[in-house]
Parts: sequence; C-alpha cells; structure tokens
Amino acid sequence: MRLQINKLFLALSILSALIGLGFLGWILVTLFIKGVSSLHFTLFLNDLVDGGLRNLIVGQLVLALLAALIGIPLGMIAGIYIREYGHGKYANLIRDLSDIMVSAPSIVIGAFVYSFAVAPFGGANGFAGIIALSIMMIPIIINTTDSMLSLVPKELREAGMALGASKYRVILDVVIKAAKVGIMTGVLLAFARIAGETAPLLFTSETSNYFNLDLTESFPSLTVSIYNLANEPEKSSRDLAWAASFILTVMVLLINLAGRYLTRNKK
Repeated sequence: MRLQINKLFLALSILSALIGLGFLGWILVTLFIKGVSSLHFTLFLNDLVDGGLRNLIVGQLVLALLAALIGIPLGMIAGIYIREYGHGKYANLIRDLSDIMVSAPSIVIGAFVYSFAVAPFGGANGFAGIIALSIMMIPIIINTTDSMLSLVPKELREAGMALGASKYRVILDVVIKAAKVGIMTGVLLAFARIAGETAPLLFTSETSNYFNLDLTESFPSLTVSIYNLANEPEKSSRDLAWAASFILTVMVLLINLAGRYLTRNKK
C-alpha cells in the first residue's frame, strides 16, 4: 500500500514539474519569437521618444548598479556581524528581520520608500528608486553572507588566531576568502533580482522617454516602460515592449548563468 502511495505521489510530482516547465517553456518561446521579431539595431541607438530603448537600458543599469553599491557593502557587513561577532538576541533579531524582508512584496517596499523619498519632495526621482532597490538587495546578501560564512570550518579561524592574527584580519584574509565564491554567487543573484524589478520603481523613480542621468527627476527605467508600453493601443508600442522584455530577460539570464557557473566551478 505504501509503495503504491509513493508511486502515486511521485507521478503527481513529475506531472506538476512538467506542467510548470511547460508553462515556462511557453512563456520563453513566445517571448523569443515576439521579442526577436521586434528587435532591430536602431533600438540600441535611439531613445524611447524616437522609438528606441537606449535611454531605458542605460537607466535600468544605472539604477541597479548604484543600488548594488549601497546594498552589497551594507549586506556583507551585516552578514559578517551576525555570523562572526553577533551572539544572542540582537544577532537573531537581525537574522529574523532579514528573513522577513527577503519575502516581503516588492510593491510594499516601493510604497514605503514613496512615503519618505518621493512624497515629501513632490515627485518621482532616481534616488528613491535606488533606495528601494537597495532595500530589496540587502536582506538577500545578508542571508547569503551569513550562510556562506557558516560553512567555513572553525578550524580555519582557530589556525589564523593561533598564528597571532587579530580577529578582523582572520575574517578578511581567511574566512571571507574561503567563502568568496558563494558570496559572489549570492551577490549576482541579488543583482539579477533587482535588475528585473518593476513594482518598487512604479512608486519611486517611474520612467522617462528621454535620456536623462539626473537622479533628482523621473529616471528612465526599462521595466516600468515595458509595463507602460504593453498597455498602449499602438502595435508599435507593444512591439517595443516585446523587444524590451526580450533584452531584459537575456540580461537577467546572463547574470543568473554567471552565478551558476561560479557555483559549479566551486563544486
């Protein structure tokens, strides 16, 4: 009887996996067909106002990179603290809050940042978008850093201290180096997530049809523009949305593949 139940649940699991992969394949094939057919070289030379995507691609990368400059150091410092220095309720509190923030809906983060970085200043701005993306990135890096450092054998720490090195030198020169591949993988995956986010940017930086690097104004965003273009009645706008979706998917896919490649090499 138990063997039959096991076979039943195994069959259901396989069926569920195939259904999920089927929908994923359907989405990717549709995106590839419509995206490639709408793709042409001038998209990378013109801004959205002229029927291109140059300003949106640059704007999305600027937002993600600046958010990473904030999120990576803060996330790593917090992760190192709770693993190497923090003991007791404070470290556990940070760890619990980080776990909660990882699963927090991105639109909630966008609304939170809107309340103090957009509304008081009278309009959307790039700084608010960067803050929202960095808030999303920090807990992912905290969890990754904490988990990777926990895998480093304590004997390495003891050996470093036995040689007379201070604790912070052991952490920098021994522990982090031993866990650097796992940490880098987490950083890349966190970057891939924020690079494809839309909801928090709808509330914070919005988007712009023109090439603009002024972070005090509405800032060009590829993801927000995809949302806007997809709702336009003109076929040309929807074609732009398909092309932008394909470009964004390729960007995120390449970042994820880089993370998987690092993990595979480590193993």
